[in-house]
Amino acid sequence: MALNAADYGYVLENGRIVAEDTCAVLREKDDIKEFYLGMKDSGVRGERRWKKRKTWR
Repeated sequence: MALNAADYGYVLENGRIVAEDTCAVLREKDDIKEFYLGMKDSGVRGERRWKKRKTWR
């Protein structure tokens, strides 16, 4: 909801900024959708992305 109302967004993890960009770009990033918004592609079961290291730092 906040990404729809704002123009620019920051993703904080343990008090540190791990991502920042326009909200439109943040909404489309697969890592942001899965790790922070709880969204993932339907039917994807083979690979557990949450066990992988986050690559955007």
